[in-house]
Amino acid sequence: MTVPGPVQTLGPPTEPTVRGRSVLRRLVTNPLGACCLAFLLFVVFLGLSSPWLAPVDPNAAELAAVNAPPFAPGHFLGGDASGRDLLSRLMWGTRQTLLACVVVLAVSVVLGVTSGLVAGFYRGRLEAVSNWLSDVVLSMPGIVLLIALYARTGPDIVAAMTVFGLLIAPSYFRLVRSVVIGIRAELYVDAAKVVGLSDLRIVSRHVLWAVRAPVVIQSSFVLAAGIGIDAGVGFIGLSDPDKASWGGVLQNSFGNLYNNKAGVLWPALLISLTILALVLLGNALRDVLQSSQHSKKMPPRRRREVLRQAGEQALPDAGERPPPATDAILSIRGLRIGYPDGEHSVREVVHGVDLDVRRGEIHGLVGESGSGKSQIAFATLGILPREAAVLGGSILLDGEDLLASEQHMRRARGRRIAYVPQEPMSNLDPCFTIGAQLVHGLRAVKKTMTKGDAERELLALLARVGIKDPERVFRQYPHEISGGMAQRVLICGAIASGPDLIVADEPTTALDVTVQAEVLELLRELRDERGLAMILVTHNLGVVADLCDTVSVMKDGLIVERSDVDRLFDLPAEAYTRELLSSARRVEIAEV
Repeated sequence: MTVPGPVQTLGPPTEPTVRGRSVLRRLVTNPLGACCLAFLLFVVFLGLSSPWLAPVDPNAAELAAVNAPPFAPGHFLGGDASGRDLLSRLMWGTRQTLLACVVVLAVSVVLGVTSGLVAGFYRGRLEAVSNWLSDVVLSMPGIVLLIALYARTGPDIVAAMTVFGLLIAPSYFRLVRSVVIGIRAELYVDAAKVVGLSDLRIVSRHVLWAVRAPVVIQSSFVLAAGIGIDAGVGFIGLSDPDKASWGGVLQNSFGNLYNNKAGVLWPALLISLTILALVLLGNALRDVLQSSQHSKKMPPRRRREVLRQAGEQALPDAGERPPPATDAILSIRGLRIGYPDGEHSVREVVHGVDLDVRRGEIHGLVGESGSGKSQIAFATLGILPREAAVLGGSILLDGEDLLASEQHMRRARGRRIAYVPQEPMSNLDPCFTIGAQLVHGLRAVKKTMTKGDAERELLALLARVGIKDPERVFRQYPHEISGGMAQRVLICGAIASGPDLIVADEPTTALDVTVQAEVLELLRELRDERGLAMILVTHNLGVVADLCDTVSVMKDGLIVERSDVDRLFDLPAEAYTRELLSSARRVEIAEV
């Protein structure tokens, strides 16, 4: 058997792979982010270069420029009521706006992030006091405080923005605290404590790194708010009249609106566009940071191209596929699954797999992690990740190809093919009772069934799967039952529609040994009673020996050996299978 290469190149790689790009590079290649970033950099450039590029001094008055219209000679944006050049005043006012942004951002980040880190990491009384202080600060009227401060300090922009930074710091505090509370429970934080790292090292290296993305995104919105407050303070006359500011220019232009209507347009546009650019940049940055934490989804056009090219490429030495077994309810032929690996290649993770599952048979799929067994299960259910692509092959359920049409898959899924997942508690919605979820699922499949009939049928099934008090469990929420009971509930939901095939993906991994044995015995009994076929995905060879009739061993996306369970354990044909069995025996001896 020839193993195909893992990567198929589908075009000349002219760009670095997506995973290797920096966040800034991805932001620049985002059209919305690039436009906003370019505009903001242009505004910053105008402000910093005003001493050299501004046409005239911002306070220089010229009689001929009084209420000058836009594009007048020497006055590109026109003049105000005092004959001062609007362009020069806006450029110089940008410097004050930049100073205001720096002050409010520095104060709010230092206070909010630091307090959020400490409160979220240590919690207890410190967290309670910090929460109380945060609520008190948030309840204060910001504009009123700034007006009162003006009476005390005069037109001091640094003092005003420092106070505003104090008022907005709780937004960082609440954001960082909520993130840190989740992070401090992670196992890698406990591991850092065990190896002897100090709290300062843990917070600075692990926790702070994890909160950087939400802090950066929040900063864009804080900057937008800072610009709005700075302009508002200037507009109500609390800015220094001797220094140009965006709010001051807007106030003067608004007061002279009837004499120079165009004068109010430029400061209003500059303030509005800058705030809008910051908000949109924050959204674009959020999208970029989120996409960097997930695998790259294959665009529809790229998916079609991959599928077309993959269909033209035959597997090396694949030969003719064997016909489906006559007594097989499910036949998989030549299944190939791939994931994008950059922009110009696809990494194939399942390579032309053939598999038959007969009626009443429990067929085990075993192999190490990453061998492709769960990918086959997900493809059978039609729940592969969106970025995945089925590159070839067919999945026949009683002769009907489920991959030929999405309608075929929808008709089969939940009706003829059911699913028992690995994590029972995470597959139940905590917002609804057990009964509500089971009834909703059953009536979605059997549309003519009344609610009362569905409840009676489900209560009987709950009793059949070993739930001792079905009526009580029916009214409970998922957090009120144990993991073993949750798995029985999911098995009940799986068999309620009367499926022909059940796909069980590591159904006992999250359960203790005693409950594992009970669940396995339940699956065996249901198979015998209902004649179910079953695909059991597992890495536990003990479960395979106890439950399965036939076993397929997978390695690197290929089935390397297929046999009945007794022959596989007594006389394995492949070296990899012997290695798996030997490893399992060594683990059992070590546990004894």
